[in-house]
Amino acid sequence: MLDGYNKSIDIQLDILEKILRQNDKLIRILEILEEYAKDNPVFKNYYVGAGGVNQTVFNYYHGNDLNYGIKDFDIVYYDEDESYEAEDIIIKELSNRLKDIDALVDIKNQARVHIWYNEKYGTDKKKYTSVEDAVASWGATVTCVGVRLENGKFKIHSPYGLNDIFSMTIRPVKRDFEKKHYVERANRWKNKWEKLKIIEW
Repeated sequence: MLDGYNKSIDIQLDILEKILRQNDKLIRILEILEEYAKDNPVFKNYYVGAGGVNQTVFNYYHGNDLNYGIKDFDIVYYDEDESYEAEDIIIKELSNRLKDIDALVDIKNQARVHIWYNEKYGTDKKKYTSVEDAVASWGATVTCVGVRLENGKFKIHSPYGLNDIFSMTIRPVKRDFEKKHYVERANRWKNKWEKLKIIEW
């Protein structure tokens, strides 16, 4: 069993990659996205993040099938064109390329999240400045991890480090996120992965 807790960041990155590479579904998605990015300038800065990553790790440490409990794979990118039409083209093209993979995907341009989010929830969310800025706001530190392939090699963005994901600690990120949503998510995860340690809001 690979243990990354309290190791150096280089060792942690290596262990995380070794765990994620065991999830064939995730790797196939990453390979398709890498190929797509080569021909699409607006899709250069992107990640697969959130549940598809952290829940693969949870499953590894629980001895589950690596795709147990993963609702979907979040694919995020950043394109300054905030139009619905531009995002819709990316969504349709990627959905077509990923159609043979038995997995739900959620594809979003993080540059326009504030538009539909504020309309839907009546909030005043500010525009994210980059895809990394968006990843850093995802409610819990273990969720704020994004991965992609560049020339077949893993590139990992983890603004809060990797100790929480390896210790399976659910810690709130109190930015653009509400307490009730954090509590709901933490309880839902705890019911699926009993070894999780929940930090109160």
